[in-house]
Amino acid sequence: MGQLTAPNLRAAVLADASSLAAVSLEVWFATYIHHGINAPFADFALAHFTPKLFRNWIGDPDHHLIVSQNRDGIDGFIHIDENSADPVNGTVSTEIASLYVQPRHQGRGLGGALLQAVLDRAGGQVWLAVNSENTKARAFYGAHDFTKLGESGFKIGDESYPNDILTRAPLR
Repeated sequence: MGQLTAPNLRAAVLADASSLAAVSLEVWFATYIHHGINAPFADFALAHFTPKLFRNWIGDPDHHLIVSQNRDGIDGFIHIDENSADPVNGTVSTEIASLYVQPRHQGRGLGGALLQAVLDRAGGQVWLAVNSENTKARAFYGAHDFTKLGESGFKIGDESYPNDILTRAPLR
């Protein structure tokens, strides 16, 4: 796909909640489900990617969601929590809770534009958790000067999945 020249980025509004939930489900299942959907994964996704949860985040002053919108609707977003402690050393800073771009829109610069919007806003240290086996995401963040701070586990049902905790200090 070609490089994006001018993404249409804006703050999320309450009316975006259902679209954000749908994009989340699409990206999450496309990223993590490879051999069929089992009940623990389905239950997790359906409980965590809801319009109600997105409305709550949009109304919370510690959370900020920036969306990328094309002529038809939202094709990606980034969600940050400005007061979140990283699980490695407990330092409170800005967490990138999620950065999701619809698979058919990946590779056009939307993720980089959304990430840069957050980095410009945060101004300081940021951190995130990424599945240790998600090589595409780890390469993306590495290309944007994130380094590994440590590891944590992410539980779904009775299983725990390894996550890398990545951080980026402000560029000087």
